[in-house]
Amino acid sequence: MKHEILGNPDYGQLSVELGPGESFISEGGAMAWMSDRMELESRMMGGFIKSIIRKFAGGESAFLVQYSHPTGGSVTFSPATPGTVLHRQLNGDSLILTKGAFLGCTSDINLSVKFGGWKSLFSGEGAFQVVCSGTGDLFFNAYGAVLEKEVNGELTVDTSHVVAWEPTLDYRIGGMGGLKSTLLSGEGLVLNFSGTGKIYLQTRTLGGLAGWLSPYLH
Repeated sequence: MKHEILGNPDYGQLSVELGPGESFISEGGAMAWMSDRMELESRMMGGFIKSIIRKFAGGESAFLVQYSHPTGGSVTFSPATPGTVLHRQLNGDSLILTKGAFLGCTSDINLSVKFGGWKSLFSGEGAFQVVCSGTGDLFFNAYGAVLEKEVNGELTVDTSHVVAWEPTLDYRIGGMGGLKSTLLSGEGLVLNFSGTGKIYLQTRTLGGLAGWLSPYLH
């Protein structure tokens, strides 16, 4: 399989060229255009119950789509929000994605839905996370540009800026200091990551944009 990412960091888009017998899995609704006679098969991530919960609790599509072509063809994917498309080669390791970040992967990547615990309900990152593992190509997207940080110790992040992280990192939810600082600082809740591993952070948030636009909506 060959791939090309165009438009980063403002309007990232992924183009995949499949050979005969190759397949690619994407988030439902992400396809922009594709070759004639492309074969599509719908599937659910994590089974029916988790897929439905993911749809209504996490705001994501309940379905994945598997693309293949008998003689070879191409398909292009566009994320729902403008920003960066990222590629990560997995080699027997894993990556955890927040809601809305998964774009697509090769068929040898294992995708599972993980309940992030009750703490995730208040984190702003959704109750369910997508755990990607195995060996192959993984693609995910963010709103705005993306910064990759190596954590060795602790890192505090505003809840809406986290895109993905390695499972060697753990996190807990906290406030900005005391109750007064949390309520009045404008920052609200934050995620306190600890351990050693990589984290992907987006430079913009949809919540911030919505808050900025709200005074102009009458």
